[in-house]
Amino acid sequence: MAGEEINEDYPVEIHEYLSAFENSIGAVDEMLKTMMSVSRNELLQKLDPLEQAKVDLVSAYTLNSMFWVYLATQGVNPKEHPVKQELERIRVYMNRVKEITDKKKAGKLDRGAASRFVKNALWEPKPKNASRVANKGKNKN
Repeated sequence: MAGEEINEDYPVEIHEYLSAFENSIGAVDEMLKTMMSVSRNELLQKLDPLEQAKVDLVSAYTLNSMFWVYLATQGVNPKEHPVKQELERIRVYMNRVKEITDKKKAGKLDRGAASRFVKNALWEPKPKNASRVANKGKNKN
């Protein structure tokens, strides 16, 4: 970047930001080429339904985010465009998938085992009569 010629069409102060933006666009382009090299059906066949949902949601969110940026570059306020509601809708579904994923990761409670642990861990006092009855039985033998 240091050897690049600075264009006089924009202020020098934003050159670094524009260079970073150009690099980011290049990274997105490479990622898209990678994703497009594998057919969607091939990719989805290898995944379980939850993973398929994640791929679809990330793809939709990415596409709508890129459209958001496009609108901003065209001078349209994306906050007043229906794309904002679409991004919010996708975000809601992403949160639902995250909840499902978290529920799968959470440990399951074995109620029977838990009750046995608690029952055995609690101290139970012996009845007063039990010691006398045991002692009487020993004396008779």
